[in-house]
Amino acid sequence: MNSLSVTPLRLQFTSASPVAGLAVAERRVADPKATVICVHGGLDRGGSFSRLARRLDTFDVIAYDRRGYQGSRGVGPLGFDENVDDLVALIEREAPSAPVIVFGHSFGGLVGVGAGLRDPAGLRLLICYESPFPWLLARSNVGPDLSDDPSAEAERFFKRMVAPDVWDRLSPSEKDSRRDDGPALLSDLRVARSRKAPLDVAALQIPLVYAFGDDATQDYYQELGDELARQNPRVTLRQLVRAPHGAHLSNPDQLAALINESWSQRCASE
Repeated sequence: MNSLSVTPLRLQFTSASPVAGLAVAERRVADPKATVICVHGGLDRGGSFSRLARRLDTFDVIAYDRRGYQGSRGVGPLGFDENVDDLVALIEREAPSAPVIVFGHSFGGLVGVGAGLRDPAGLRLLICYESPFPWLLARSNVGPDLSDDPSAEAERFFKRMVAPDVWDRLSPSEKDSRRDDGPALLSDLRVARSRKAPLDVAALQIPLVYAFGDDATQDYYQELGDELARQNPRVTLRQLVRAPHGAHLSNPDQLAALINESWSQRCASE
């Protein structure tokens, strides 16, 4: 029996956090197969994994607002290494109770790989969904050059990744909330567009599942996944059907199945 308390199937934010000021949510089950730690991408938040968490009913699920975002805006400094430090702290907190899987969406996958390279005890599997590795394969349609205005970058990013008309429908307070995430987003984007590698995928000793959808960007992610697998034989590729970039919101059933299947395969290989 898991020594941690069982909680309802929805994610609930908790006061227990291994990093002061880091907003952490959890969903606990009895006798979990493993603990899934979800790491969000740019201009997102931990709560966006709630649909996925409800479908992982045999796993403990942890999600959190990365430093600089939403409930963790007071945590600084902002930077890639500091993001990795936070995730490693969460892994080390969870590992004594159950083996750990990290699921990273978009930029969150880079944070996951960064944590995997630290090789914390208990981390057994990494799963990335459409994470950028621009030093391995650059994209041509990333948008205009970055400015030094975090609020403007947040608005521009939202309009490009979601839709301009959706931005227009947001309330003034919702727009302000997204703009307040701008400094963290700008820090992410500088890493995500850099041709200087912040990590070495070839050195990763933990199995990595690189997943992507089948929308207009599938050729890019297929080519990137092939390069990741060439760099490291521990990398395997999976493609989701009718899945856009925000698959954790639109395709939670497929992602939950992917996590279950990947974990079963990981256990069978040991």
